[in-house]
Amino acid sequence: MMNWKPNPIALAGLALISAPLIAHAKIYVSIEQAQALLMPNKSLQKNPIIVTDDLQEKMRSASSVRHPFQGERIWKAVDGSWFIVDEVVGKHEMITYAVALNPSGGVIGIEILEYVESYGYEVDQAQWRKQFIGKTALDPIKLNQDIQNIGGATLSCKHLTDGVKRITVLYNLALKNPTLATKIK
Repeated sequence: MMNWKPNPIALAGLALISAPLIAHAKIYVSIEQAQALLMPNKSLQKNPIIVTDDLQEKMRSASSVRHPFQGERIWKAVDGSWFIVDEVVGKHEMITYAVALNPSGGVIGIEILEYVESYGYEVDQAQWRKQFIGKTALDPIKLNQDIQNIGGATLSCKHLTDGVKRITVLYNLALKNPTLATKIK
């Protein structure tokens, strides 16, 4: 009769395989905190718009972001600057972020609100986010062109970069000329 002894390495591997992979959402800042950080001392008025299929398609072709833009998380300041919350896919999960635009459509700054992925969270580093300041829809806003990549966070960098591009395009197509945007009452 043979005496079976479990291989401890095999058992450890089995435990790893059967253990559920859980990604914990990290909330960096709330919408209100991001508004205070990006637009201090500015009074913001909620200004949602209806995103038509035509507008959605133009934003998609300019930015390659497939996830549809939701027009209800838009705020406008009295001075004509904008605060917009958007979402893009990181590698597998959604990244929620905010972009503040000056009255001319230039990026004031971006803040990561929620990040769920296990990797790539370095996109929250201030040094990386600073690259977007001053960019408008007229700039390429392309990874490895005018925005530097972060090794190990390539997909998050690319998708956030594309997302910021789409927000600047939204400004040009719908926000800078309020008669073109259909407001939600």
